[in-house]
This record gives sequence, C-alpha cells and structure tokens, in this order.
Amino acid sequence: MSINRYRIKITGLVQGVGFRPFVYRLAKELSLNGWVRNTGAVVEIEVECFPETLSEFLHRIRKEKPPHAVIGHISTTILPFLGYQEFEIKPSNQENTNSNGYIIPDLAICEDCLRELFDKNNRRYRYPFINCTNCGPRYSIIKTLPYDRPNTTMSHFLMCEECRQEYDTPSDRRFHAQPNACPKCGPHLQLWDGNGNIIATREEALQTTVSLIRRGYIVAIKGLGGFHLVVDAANSASVTRLRKAKNRPHKPFAVMYPDINTIREDCYLLETEKNILLSPASPIVLLQRKKPYRYQRVCEEVSPNNPYLGVMLPYTPLHHLLLHELNSPIVATSGNRHSETICVDEKDALIKLKGIADYFLIHNRPIFTPVDDSVVAVVDNEIMILRLARGYTPLSLPLPSCISQLGQKSPHSILALGGHLKNSIALALEDKIVVSQYLGDLDSQDNRNLFQKTIEKLTGIYNFHPDTITCDLHPDYYSSYYAEELANRRVNGKPNVVRIQHHIAHIFSVIAEHNPPLPILGVAWDGTGYGLDNTIWGGEFFLISSSGIQRIASFYPFPLPGGETAIFDPIRISFSLVSLLENSRDIITRINSIKQAFSEKEISLLAKILERGINCPLTSSVGRLFDGISALLGLTDKVTFEGQAAMNLEFAIDNYSPREAYSLSWQPSQNHFGYIYWQEMLTQIISDYIQGKPPQEISAKFHLTLARIILEIAQKTQVKNVVISGGCFQNRFLLNQSLNLLRNHNLNVFFAQKIPTNDGGLAVGQIAYHLHKVSR
Repeated sequence: MSINRYRIKITGLVQGVGFRPFVYRLAKELSLNGWVRNTGAVVEIEVECFPETLSEFLHRIRKEKPPHAVIGHISTTILPFLGYQEFEIKPSNQENTNSNGYIIPDLAICEDCLRELFDKNNRRYRYPFINCTNCGPRYSIIKTLPYDRPNTTMSHFLMCEECRQEYDTPSDRRFHAQPNACPKCGPHLQLWDGNGNIIATREEALQTTVSLIRRGYIVAIKGLGGFHLVVDAANSASVTRLRKAKNRPHKPFAVMYPDINTIREDCYLLETEKNILLSPASPIVLLQRKKPYRYQRVCEEVSPNNPYLGVMLPYTPLHHLLLHELNSPIVATSGNRHSETICVDEKDALIKLKGIADYFLIHNRPIFTPVDDSVVAVVDNEIMILRLARGYTPLSLPLPSCISQLGQKSPHSILALGGHLKNSIALALEDKIVVSQYLGDLDSQDNRNLFQKTIEKLTGIYNFHPDTITCDLHPDYYSSYYAEELANRRVNGKPNVVRIQHHIAHIFSVIAEHNPPLPILGVAWDGTGYGLDNTIWGGEFFLISSSGIQRIASFYPFPLPGGETAIFDPIRISFSLVSLLENSRDIITRINSIKQAFSEKEISLLAKILERGINCPLTSSVGRLFDGISALLGLTDKVTFEGQAAMNLEFAIDNYSPREAYSLSWQPSQNHFGYIYWQEMLTQIISDYIQGKPPQEISAKFHLTLARIILEIAQKTQVKNVVISGGCFQNRFLLNQSLNLLRNHNLNVFFAQKIPTNDGGLAVGQIAYHLHKVSR
C-alpha cells in the first residue's frame, strides 16, 4: 500500500475558531507532512500518508474539532505524491470565492482568559481586551473573509514581540488569534466627561467609572458590539432619570449580574437557563422574579409591574472587571435614543447620547458592525430566541427540505429584506440561509442606514449577486421600497422582486427551522400584517398541503378607530369591539374602563366615526384583540412600547390555572374558509368583569380559549402537524397552553426557537416560502 497525497476541503464554521492550529497540532501528533490554509470559503489541507492514517486523521478532525467549530462537509481528493518535508500553516488564499463561508459570531470570554484576567502574575492581568482563539470579538470587527487580522478593525494595532510570538506559535492558545493584544500593543480605555474631555485612562479610567456608577451617574460604556447605558440597578433615582432621558417610561431594562449566585437570589433559575447564561453566546435571558420584589438587588423601576427580569452575565473582560469591583447588578441597556441604532463610535456617541450619559468609558478598538445583545426565553425546556443578535449571528441554517431533500442546491440566489419592525435580512446561498443580526425598526434614518450597510456587508463578504429579492407585501414598508430600489440599480440581470404575504412568511420561518411534513396547519397571530385582501390581518390559519396554501380561518374583522392611534390608545379598540355587540350602547354604560376614558361627547363622536368608517381600518389581529381586552379590564391605559398591553394581560394571570374557557366558534363555509366569531367570548368576558371576577381569572380563561380554537380547527381539518408563529406567541402562557393542549391530543406542534417568532423571522420565512413555491 503506497503513500498518497490527499487534498481535503472542509466547509462549515471553521474560521475564527482555532481550526487551522488544531489541524496543525493533530497533523504533528500523527507525523503528517503537508499544509493547511484558509480560503474565503473553506479550510484546505494537504497531507501525505497511508490510507489508514488518513482515516484516523479525518475521524479525529470530526471528533476533536475546536469547541466552536461546526463542520459542514469534508471532501477528499487523491493527488500525486510530492514528498513534503514538514507540516505548515500557509497564508490564506484571498482569491477563492467566499460564497460558502461561515462567519463566526462574537463570543463571550472563555474560562482560560478569565483566569488570566485575574492572575496577578499574568502579563494580561486586568487587561480589558484579553482574548484567544476560543473567545472575543469576531463578527463585530470583521470587514470581509477570510478571517485574518488585516480584514478586521484590529489591523492598525501592530503586535508587540511577545504577542507576535504567541500568534506564530502553533502550540499556543493564541496562535492566529486575530484580535490578539496586550497592554503594551493593544486597545486601551479612556474615561471622558460629557464634553469629550479625557478624565482618566487605562486602570484609573475603570476605577473611576466604578466610583461614578456607585454615586448614581449614568455612564455610556463602549463594549463588544456597541455602547451600553449603565447605572446602578438598585438606585431608584438613577434608573428613573435614565428612563426620562431615554423617553422610555415603562419598557423593561436589562440587568447584568456579577454571577450566577446573585441571580439566584432574585430569580428562579432552571438548569437550561443557567447553561444559556453561561454559554459563549451569553444572551439576555428572561427569568421569573422571586417575590416580594422589594427585597431584590434591583429597584422596581428597572422592570415595573413585570414578573420577569431580563438578565445577563458579564461577557467581556471589561464587564467582568467592572462587576468584580461593583459586586452588584447594573442596568445595561442599549446605548441609543428611542428608535435609533446602538452607538458604536465614541465621537458619535458623545453627540447622540448628550443629555443622557454623564460620562463615557470608551476604547480605541473600532466596531465595524453594530450588534445588540440577544434576548432569549426558555419554553418547553428549550431555548426560544426573541432577538437574534450578539453571540448567534450571523446565523447559518440549512436550506429547507423542499430543496435539500431533492439533493439540489438552491435554484435561486435570494436576498430577503424581511419586514419593517424588528428587521433582519437573510441570504439564500447555494446550500444554506445566512441570517443577519437584529437591525431594529425601520422608522428612523439611523436604522435604515444600518439596514443598508448590513446588506452591503453580507453581500460583499459572500460576493453575492441575488437574482431574486423578497420583501413584505405591505406597500409602505421601507424594506419593500428598498427592494425595488436595489433591483433598479442593477444594470445587467435585474433581479426579480417578489412580495410575500406577512403571515405566510411567519409560518414558513418555522417550516424552515423544523421541516415538518405536509400537510400542515399554520397559525400566525400578531399585531399587524398586510393581507391579500388589502386589510390588516393578524389572526390567520392556513392549510398547507401538496396542492398549495389555503387560508381557511381568520378572526372576524373589527375596526381600529383612528388607525395606528388605537394601537397606542387601546381603550379605543375596547370601544370598537364592544360596539359590534348587540345592545352595545347599554353595555358601554356598564364598563368602567370605557366610562373613565371617554366623556359622553367623546363616546358619541367615536360611535359616529365607527358608524361612518372614517379612518377605521379593519383588522383580524389577535394582537389587537389582546390590546382591547387588556384596556377593557383596566390593565392598560396608554401604550409606550410594542406589546405592552398584551404583556399586562399575560402578567395579570400570575399563577392562576384556568379550568374553563369562554366560547369561541369557527364556522367554515363551502369553500372551507370561515371566520372565528369572538363576539360571544367578549360578552362572557364583560359579564365576568361586571360581576367583579378577578383579572387573573378572566385573562387565564381568555388565553385558554385561544389555545382551544387552535385545537378545534386542527381536529376539524384532521391535520396532525401544527405550526404556530407570530408575535403573539412570545406570550409564554399562551404558547405553553397551546403546546400542552395540542400535544395532549396527539398533535405535533412546531414553534420558532432558533429564529424569532416575531417579525425578526420574516426574512427567513420569505426565503423558505419562495423556495417552496419554486420547487413545486
């Protein structure tokens, strides 16, 4: 048996994770000669050995790969023997295409670096930018692939002799760690006052910041993917001042705790939740708070009237140093003004955060791409990502089964631009879907600029020229407008623009993740989505089978008096719902929440507006149904952030366990479509309200009623696979009730986990639906 030369190509998440040094060490251990190098898309290896040694080499690559590596495909080609004399790491090949490359997310500090950070004998003792091949900045500093230092924002930091030796030594943990640095040659801290004057640098800057936080000041701190606005979480006056400055009166703030033990003092912590908090992604995790709240380490103003707390652990060396000194939780909320992009540049932050932050703790490592903190919850003992960002993005998913099961590559290169709120974009490449980080709502020019820059970055990295651009059906969404603009820019081979209905995209985002077999009952409930009949949908049921997609049920439409104004003043929705009942005028006189909100003159005016249909768009939205009932029960006055009224209705349940539900009926016609009539349910809710039954009982029964209508329609259509999606299913009580009820009746239920169930998942759903349609 002769020695052969083998060329090995490995695809997957194999750059920025220490894969080349791992291969080098393994080759040396097996006495193999040859080389390894990065290309824009793959890791290439050549080795000369006997076939059985090659088998062992490949087996150990799969088995012992670096902790953050994900191997996609390994191909091997036999070539003529050359007679290599050693094994080496070659420079990256810049010429090959990037179309199959993976980009690694930013990673929380690893245990080895954390130990060195607090080791007085280590040369990086208390250095806020310590990192290695297993942790630190990645996506936020990458400009293009391959992942080499010249292609990152670390390119202008020249390594000192000691760092260079680590970087060049294959046995070192920092071998080819691109952000490698130390106090001699790397980034450093400065503390600025509100006018940009330098107050302190390096360690003194950190210690002074600790003192300022303890004294109640608001400090803007530049981190991994952008700035945080930081205050002492126990200081009620400071948190209240931050709320006023950010114009954020009610929306909960995230809190960073020093460690797991202090979290346990304030919150219940499942093992799954603990593991997620300690994971390299280190997201914000929504945890249930312990009662009474007044004995907690955070003041009530942090998360007012909310049984959950958004909690994270320190994930950068700088965070660990700050929290080690403070030894108490801090509010760490996005460093931006309302509806704007998170600040990443210190000079920009000085302008945009003026009047909010008292001081600025900055560093001189540029952030190329803004990345917010991810937000997750645990449902059914599994992770459910609500905001896909730092630690998880860019996220790569395999193509939906409609393509991959045929053994095909994608027939189209697709750029999906998602929706308007909670926007993210996605690319359909040959063998996978790549999803961007959370980009925010596209109302502000700031966020629109980020949206455009993210498109440019990802299409540039992958050398990607789409032949199809997908967007939402809504004609007024900025993403839909920009889809047309992008298409018109192309001189040759203008891409097709495909508009996809909002709720169909919601359902297909879950199909893309889980690939359930047909037929499927798709349930999409949210606040707003443009319907195929030019009305506002939001309470939809679709039957998806081999013969196509059919809308089979929807909640009976009701008007929104004043249009979008009703979303922020949900008692208007309450009035509208009641006005559709028999004897509505008599009923209105018995509902205190409506009588307190409106004078007799206003009630008369609202009635006329509804009667004449003046600025009263129709909607079938379950989200708006939540809003109306929340306001009717007196749980919500004015809404200051999306989902607030629905959250208040969910939180009113507390620990109440419903035993009975209200009446809700589906009446399909001969063409199989039918409305779900909610009028009897509302009449029963009002009756309970007038009788003085507690809000927790009414709310719990309402949630159970909604879960039961899903079961009823699934049973009547005789479909075993149910997909549930849309913003309403961020409501954990509703989601758990639905999962338990459907599973207890032997139905298979699929919900969003890796992809947000809210509008952050629309881009993935648009791609999956388009590929499904093309494949059929």
